[in-house]
Amino acid sequence: MSLQLIAPRVQPPLDEGFHPAVLANRNFQREAESVGVRLVLGLERSADDFSRFETRVLPEGHPNFDANYQFIERIVKFLLWQRGGHTLYVGGSHKIADYLKKTYSANGARSFDYKFMGKQVYEKNFSVIACDVDEVPASHETGKLLGRNLQGHRIGFDLGASDRKVSAVVDGTPIYSEEVVWEPRKHADPDYHYREIMTALKTAASKMSRVDAIGGSSAGIYIDNRPMAASLFRGIPGDRFGEIKNLFLRIREEMGVPLEVINDGDVTALAGSMSIEDNGILGIALGSSEAAGYVNTEGHIMGWLNELAFAPIDYSPNAPDEEWSGDKGCGASYFSQQCVFRLAPKAGIEIPVDVTDAEKLKAVQEKLEAGHEGVSKIWQSMGVYLGYGIAHYADFYDIKHVLILGRCTSGRGGDLLLESAKKVFETEFPELLKKIELHLPDEKVRRVGQSVAAASLPIV
Repeated sequence: MSLQLIAPRVQPPLDEGFHPAVLANRNFQREAESVGVRLVLGLERSADDFSRFETRVLPEGHPNFDANYQFIERIVKFLLWQRGGHTLYVGGSHKIADYLKKTYSANGARSFDYKFMGKQVYEKNFSVIACDVDEVPASHETGKLLGRNLQGHRIGFDLGASDRKVSAVVDGTPIYSEEVVWEPRKHADPDYHYREIMTALKTAASKMSRVDAIGGSSAGIYIDNRPMAASLFRGIPGDRFGEIKNLFLRIREEMGVPLEVINDGDVTALAGSMSIEDNGILGIALGSSEAAGYVNTEGHIMGWLNELAFAPIDYSPNAPDEEWSGDKGCGASYFSQQCVFRLAPKAGIEIPVDVTDAEKLKAVQEKLEAGHEGVSKIWQSMGVYLGYGIAHYADFYDIKHVLILGRCTSGRGGDLLLESAKKVFETEFPELLKKIELHLPDEKVRRVGQSVAAASLPIV
């Protein structure tokens, strides 16, 4: 491919091969600015949700026309995992549309995305439609003004990989909370999940005189309260996954009150929005993987996937492979404990074996707190990734605030992440210093907890 890769002016101390997506994209756009032609991408999620993204590409006959293919394919990859969709409209170049049809097909280089976005998430065959620019349907996505409903007797829950949390919330104040250890990924029977969740809800309900509404958060992709893919349910065999898809619809009917469950990243962003009392918030959690959520400038949750763990931020041909999709340079390899483990050998750190990932991370973080110079370079590198990554995200999201969360941000690590990210902004993107405020979770951000934000989701 002939897309020109641009070396960053701020180099990650432990990754000389890093080539930020944002720099390659913006360099390509400068080349296409004067000679380029319009290309419009449309993503259909449902009859009521349609996204558009417009850019410029090099015209047919241009000596560097082939650079269009990699540029647009990476844009499409990002949009699919940011917004989701089962049908991709390509308005403009039919050559580019044909390339995308081959790439995003059952036997193409992006067969994983083809199958995932098609049958698994949207229960349709994924398709690419070539058309003229003016034939791409108009954008239609207002999102939902979920949350901020604090009145009444509510239950808020959060389903994690290692524990489930539930709170009884009265007029916005938790009066009871509990955390219970569970192992959802090891269970193949959907009834296990049903029983565990109902036990949590009934426990919280017993602490109040009535229940007006239930709101919840969980890792995974949720469409209209139906989990379409989630690590919590990875143990469920395919022939029984339909029971999981209808799990919360069943619970809503049995509890007899409004119920909303959405991605935990969106609930985190909502909690931040309610605390900061502002909108345009992107939350990024650096944990076992990368989790993200978004509240737009009108305070709406868009119904997008926001699965940025699978969205590319590094275009280097030597970028690490993402273990699930097999693609290169995706967020999970840069904004999570996976990044810590990947960079540790370059910092001269030997990772303990035969212990859990949480214990591995803790061992490295203890060296960080002790002032180990090599370990500091791990977090400085992650901070550089973060600076370029946020600049890339800002080309796809309208952002005023970024919340940096997760276990990788604890202690000295959080400060190192912010220092390096701000250095990237100062050096490469000074305009973002004025536009985007970076936050670590302080008391102001924590004022509205995850359980309260989750409980506030349904409208009564």
